[in-house]
Amino acid sequence: MQDRQQKRFKHRTLTLTLAALGAGLLAGMIISDGQARTEPPTEHKGVSVASLGVLSETSIKRQIGLEGYVLQLREITLAPGGQIAKHSHAGRPGLAWTLSGSWIEGRPDGDREYPAGEMTAIIEDADTVHWFFNNEAEPVKVLVCDLVPAS
Repeated sequence: MQDRQQKRFKHRTLTLTLAALGAGLLAGMIISDGQARTEPPTEHKGVSVASLGVLSETSIKRQIGLEGYVLQLREITLAPGGQIAKHSHAGRPGLAWTLSGSWIEGRPDGDREYPAGEMTAIIEDADTVHWFFNNEAEPVKVLVCDLVPAS
């Protein structure tokens, strides 16, 4: 009888241990780069944009033969608690570089933090769909260069 109780106790202990391990693995899968996955925002909040220069449609056409586009360089500031809504870059290739502060880029496959000083640009290619949050106490400043349809 005592043998049976010991086996039952060991079985329960093993079951609880495996359940706890499974819960820990699931939590680890939900967290990416130390940040919880976020729901994409549907509107911008706390965003300001300063134009730093534009290569005109005429210049782009003359230089590389591409019609209907301009190349622009902008400084985007995202206030503390600010967000940039979910958007696609299917027709707007670009590159972004964090100048100061730190922000979180959300993508369907997870979140990633981009602090200033990190030697990594955000690549905005044809497959990019993303959104951003500033969860820090300081504003984030980002340099963005992208090719956009001329208006």
